[in-house]
Amino acid sequence: MAKETIKQYSKEFGKKEKVLNYATQTYQLSRPNKVGAVMALIRECQPKTIEEWEKWYFENAKTDGKEPAKITKESIEELGERLFVKIKEIVIPEWTEAFNQLTLQDCIEYIHNLTINRTFDGFIREKSVIEDNLAKTFPNIKFEESDSELDHAGDIDYLGWVGDKAFGIQIKPVTAKANFGNYSVTERMKASFNEFSNKFGGHVFVVFSIDGNIKNEEVIKQIEQEIKRLTK
Repeated sequence: MAKETIKQYSKEFGKKEKVLNYATQTYQLSRPNKVGAVMALIRECQPKTIEEWEKWYFENAKTDGKEPAKITKESIEELGERLFVKIKEIVIPEWTEAFNQLTLQDCIEYIHNLTINRTFDGFIREKSVIEDNLAKTFPNIKFEESDSELDHAGDIDYLGWVGDKAFGIQIKPVTAKANFGNYSVTERMKASFNEFSNKFGGHVFVVFSIDGNIKNEEVIKQIEQEIKRLTK
């Protein structure tokens, strides 16, 4: 018996999809602090129809942040207007300039740099965060690199073992001027972190690093508290 095809409601934007997605992600217009934690919201709603979901969303959705604000059709439309302005005034001019300057050598060097240089930089940065920072701060904790399957599926770079339980570490590189206070994990990553916690017992901590040093130093205290919790 043939499997019933699930109806898709998502609109296709064709070739425009890439630029719309790029600009939306770059300017963080679909983050929970703009549109709410949509996957958590729809699971709370448990709609049977898209009409039911849309009605419930605009009646209940709020932005995810310190001062939640009600989300309305007007606020969603305003995000779309901001997206249009970003694309027209920033993205298109920047891309046009980049296209005009692009050379074959740029493409060759970019692939080499991505494969060799950035991979090596990331590897050294991760090891420095663990070996020169966390391992020295918590000498009784066994830190180990996550296996490739866990790293891919759960966004976890290292595990910190507390007996037979473990907490996770995700290492994010930032620049000296980066405002990582506005960083929020995606819905997919939240699900991955929850999956990790269910399997290993510990929470996942995001460590922001600059040149192998930990920028968000408050995470040290959070990890210390987690170790105490897992030790009980």
